Amino acid sequence: MKKLPDSLLDKLIVPPGKKISLAKDYDPGWTPESMKKKEAAARLNEGVELLAEFQDKLYAQDTYAILIIFQALDAAGKDGTIKHVMSGINPQGCQVFSFKAPSSEELDHDYLWRCMKRLPERGRIGIFNRSYYEEVLVARVHPAILERQKLPKRWVDKNIWKRRYQEINNFEEYLTHNGVEVLKFYLNVSKEEQKKRFLERIERPDKNWKFSDSDVRERGHWDAYVEAYEDCLRHTSTEHAPWHVIPADNKWFTRLAVAYVIHRKLKSLKLEYPAVTNEQREALLLAKLHLDNES
Repeated sequence: MKKLPDSLLDKLIVPPGKKISLAKDYDPGWTPESMKKKEAAARLNEGVELLAEFQDKLYAQDTYAILIIFQALDAAGKDGTIKHVMSGINPQGCQVFSFKAPSSEELDHDYLWRCMKRLPERGRIGIFNRSYYEEVLVARVHPAILERQKLPKRWVDKNIWKRRYQEINNFEEYLTHNGVEVLKFYLNVSKEEQKKRFLERIERPDKNWKFSDSDVRERGHWDAYVEAYEDCLRHTSTEHAPWHVIPADNKWFTRLAVAYVIHRKLKSLKLEYPAVTNEQREALLLAKLHLDNES
């Protein structure tokens, strides 16, 4: 796979602890100057094939699991990115979960509980379409959500977000120490592009089902969401689980960039098929002999 230079991929990473501005530091419409849409499509197809090979080794080795987290504002392209990037993956080795508003059962547990239940097993890739990060994003923009979480009053104070950032960082470090590699993507769509996609969903009958009245209401909180994301990305991008801010105005590049990052992570794990022992090799030869001698 002819990959993007590491220097370009590293530009997408949020430096741990650095205060960022999504508007100034990360251009939603950025693409490499030398790359065109047609070339990107060809590279993505090649990348999908390579990801399938890596996933086969991941499954066979049964040592690591991959947790991929997608966060974004509405219409940023999370569903389409998952569909296109993971199109060649064996369904037996991949699980996708979308997290909506918590149920009454989920509200009777801590905020990480429902996501912990769905963590990928060793050898598998787990994808979270939204995640526990909603608890420092939508819950921050809409304080009424915290009221429904039945938290002890003494813990609902001005420091709650800092505590949750630390709790999430500790959780992800724990996962890493146990072989669960965490990849986090924020799909960075511009307000203008979001409006364009919303109008397309309204005007095209085949896309009407994607549109909800709540989409426009949430758009009214755009600035509050941007502020919440900037604070979250700054405090939860770590060495073991960095955030990648992916330009999302051009879907063809969004999908390719995500594929590159996943490919780079899988390659770094040096995945191999399990070695065959002498005893196993003898058993294979004996089985072959029996099969060859069948009438």
